[in-house]
Amino acid sequence: MHRRLPPLNAVKAFEAAARHASFTRAAEELRVTHGAVSRHVQMLEAWLGVPLFERHNRRVVLTEAGRSYAAEIGAALDRVALATARQVERGRPRLLHVNALATFTLRWLIPRLSGFQVAHPAIEVRLTTSNVPLASLADPFDVAIRGGPDTRPGHVGQPFLTERRSPVCSPALLERLSLQEPEQLRHHTLLHAATLPEVWPHWLRAAGVPDLIPQASVTLEHFYLTLQAALDGLGVAMGPERLIADDVAAGRLTCPFPGPSLPARSYYTYVPEARADDPTVRAFCTWLTEAARDT
Repeated sequence: MHRRLPPLNAVKAFEAAARHASFTRAAEELRVTHGAVSRHVQMLEAWLGVPLFERHNRRVVLTEAGRSYAAEIGAALDRVALATARQVERGRPRLLHVNALATFTLRWLIPRLSGFQVAHPAIEVRLTTSNVPLASLADPFDVAIRGGPDTRPGHVGQPFLTERRSPVCSPALLERLSLQEPEQLRHHTLLHAATLPEVWPHWLRAAGVPDLIPQASVTLEHFYLTLQAALDGLGVAMGPERLIADDVAAGRLTCPFPGPSLPARSYYTYVPEARADDPTVRAFCTWLTEAARDT
């Protein structure tokens, strides 16, 4: 059967530009020039007979036709990549590419990952960490772990672990300075994450002390740094209860108050639609669900 296909380099350039909403970032991913991406997209638009992007000075926006075409083309390229990977990896250990949030990886996934290896010795996990949106990831993945629920076109999302946040600190800190009531936080250092600046204000309002001014505040770049600072006795952090459960059980951290706790986004697996039925992917997602039940 003869297939009427557009120029494949033009399709690749369009898909990357649509995913990044940027010709410049598409060019960086494909290792070509901005002009080359622009020419490929124009070629594809001429071939299809419809505009795929609206050009606005330094930015581009998908047209309705572009959005519809991008969804189909992205899924098709995923299937091509999957078929290629299966042929390349035939006879080799099965590889599973997982991209997960940094704090989740450090505090929850890595301490449990040996359990997956024991259960599935023929699967080699390639684990990377990132907090960027999935559409901005340059490297392909089989499973991504992010907060949810979110609608991510071209991916199948599934929750596996709920989350809440509460104040946490080192037991050694409480030996030096009492902390029995939220009001006493005014004598302590509050540890903030630059990526979640609203968490402490929300909790203070929920605890009935919205105007509390602590003795000091320290803002750290990433959330996992605030947890490490709490472990080292620097101050009080807002801890995700599931991610600190091991530290609390081991006596390295403690929750000084019985409540309140704040609801947080659940942890979801996001799998490209083309990989949803892959046995290796299903094995990992099933293991995550089972491990979450034991947390």
